[in-house]
Amino acid sequence: MSDITEQITKRRTFAIISHPDAGKTTLTEKFLLYGGAINTAGSVKGKATSKHAVSDWMEIEKERGISVTSSVLQFNYDNYCINILDTPGHQDFSEDTYRTLMAADSAVMVIDGSKGVEAQTIKLFKVCVMRHIPIFTFINKMDRESKDPFELLEDIETVLGIKTCVINWPIGCGKSFKGVYERDRDVVSLFHAVSTGGSKKAAKEEIAIDDPALKEEIGEELYNTLMDEKELLDGAGDEFDQEKVSAGELSPVFFGSALTTFGVETFLKHFLKMTRSPLPRMSSEGLIDPLTEDFSGFFFKIQANMNKAHRDRIAFLRICSGKFEAQNEYFHVQGNKKLRLSQPQQLMASDRKVVDEAYAGDIIGIFDPGIFSIGDTICTIGKKFAFEGIPTFAPEHFARVVQLDTMKRKQFIKGVSQIAQEGAIQIFQEPSGGMTEVIVGVVGVLQFEVLTYRLDSEYGCKVRLDPLPYGYVRWIKNENFDFSDLKPVSDTKKVIDLKGNPLVLFTNEWNIKMLKDRNEGLILAEYSHKQGEEWER
Repeated sequence: MSDITEQITKRRTFAIISHPDAGKTTLTEKFLLYGGAINTAGSVKGKATSKHAVSDWMEIEKERGISVTSSVLQFNYDNYCINILDTPGHQDFSEDTYRTLMAADSAVMVIDGSKGVEAQTIKLFKVCVMRHIPIFTFINKMDRESKDPFELLEDIETVLGIKTCVINWPIGCGKSFKGVYERDRDVVSLFHAVSTGGSKKAAKEEIAIDDPALKEEIGEELYNTLMDEKELLDGAGDEFDQEKVSAGELSPVFFGSALTTFGVETFLKHFLKMTRSPLPRMSSEGLIDPLTEDFSGFFFKIQANMNKAHRDRIAFLRICSGKFEAQNEYFHVQGNKKLRLSQPQQLMASDRKVVDEAYAGDIIGIFDPGIFSIGDTICTIGKKFAFEGIPTFAPEHFARVVQLDTMKRKQFIKGVSQIAQEGAIQIFQEPSGGMTEVIVGVVGVLQFEVLTYRLDSEYGCKVRLDPLPYGYVRWIKNENFDFSDLKPVSDTKKVIDLKGNPLVLFTNEWNIKMLKDRNEGLILAEYSHKQGEEWER
C-alpha cells in the first residue's frame, strides 16, 4: 500500500447536524477530548464568566451561546485522522449547513431524547438523503427525562423515512437512567453520574446481560423491562447491514449523554468502523477516485476575519483526491490560471497551524486574496475538470442597509462585499446606482443581526437595516437582457447582484406570474445558477 493510499484510507470526514440545543457542540467537544485535541470542554452557554465551546469562535456565537457558522476540527483517534464539520443548528443558518454537507462523507444526527425529531432535523436530513450520505443517530440527554425509546425510533422512521438499527439500548432515563445495553457484546454499561468539568470519562462499569448481579444493580422493574425490550428488538428490529448504512438507507442508533460523556466513546468507536474512507466525487469528467495521485478539491466555504488581527479571508478547501503539497503549483479551474495555494492551514475552529501536506478527506484553510468563490475547483496542472456546483438559495427576507457614518464609506463597501462573498447573505444594488443603495437578502432573519454585528465589530461601520416588503426573488435568464425592455408590474423592484446579473424582487407569487404574462419570452429562475435547481428548500 502506497503512503498516499494509507493516509487517505484512514481519513474520516463527517458533519454533525441537529436542531438547536440538542447537544451537537457538546458531543463535538467530547470527541476532541478523546482525541487529545483539547484538555477541558468549554461551556456552550453564553455567559461572560464561562469557557466557550471550541467550535464556536465568532464573538456573536460566544455571546449568544449558539453556533452561527460552520467550523472545522481535525484530530487523531485510534489510528484514524478525523475531520469534523460542526454546523449551525439554527434554521436561519441552514444554507451554511447545506454547503458544509457537500464536503462531508457521512453525517452524525444528534437528537434530543426529550424532543425527538424536530423541524430543522427534517430539513437537514433531506439534504443527506438527496446525496445518499450515511447517517448515524446519537440520541442525547438520556440522563434527563426523555420520550419512550421505541417512540423515538418510530419518530425517526416515519418522519425522516429511514430505517433504524439499534446498536445500544437505554435502561431508564432521567434520574432512573442506569446505563445502556450493548447489543453486539451482550453487556450492560452502567451509568454513574459524575462531575462534568472536563472529565474524559463518565464513571461506568460493565456487567454481562446474563450475570445474576444485573437485576440487583438496576432493580427488578428496570431489569424486567430491559428483558422484554431486548426480546422485542431481537425479534422485530432491523439488523445492522453495512451496505444499507453506506447507501444512506439504514441509520445505526446510539443512546447516551454527551454532557456526562456517557456513551460517547462507544459511539465514536462503532462509528469509525461503520464509516468509509473518502468517497469518489462527481465532476464534469465523471467520478474522481480519491485514491488517485492527482490532487483535486473544491471550496465549500469562505470566511472573512477569522483572525481580527490580520483581517484575512480563509477559503475552506475539501480535498477530494490525491495529496496536497504546499510548495506545488495547482490549477484554478474557474480562474483558468496556475497558482500556489497561499498559507495552507489545518484548522481547529479559529486556531490554525500551517501545513506542508494534506490528503483526500482533509479540510484545509487557504488564504484568499479575493479570487476564489464557493464551488471553485482546484486540481493538478494538466487536468481541467470541475466538481459539481454548490447551490445558491433564493433569499426570502430583504432589507435596505443604511450606513450611519458616511465618512466610512470605503469600510462599508468592503464589509458588505466581503461578507456577501462568504455566501451567507446576498447583496443587490440599483441597476445604475453602483453601491449608493445596498439591499441585502437573507434566507433567515437572524442573518440580519449577524450582518449588523459584524459590520460594526469587524469593519467599524454602524448601520441600520430598514425592512423591505419583498419575499421573493427571480433571476432573469434571458441573454443580454436590458432592464429598459421590461414591462413593469407594481410591487416589484429591479436590481442586479454583485456579478451584474439582472433580477427582480417581488412581494408575492401573483406578481411573478403577472410579470411573465406581460413580458412574453421572459425566463425567470429562483437560483443564480443551474446547479441550485436540483436542490429542494
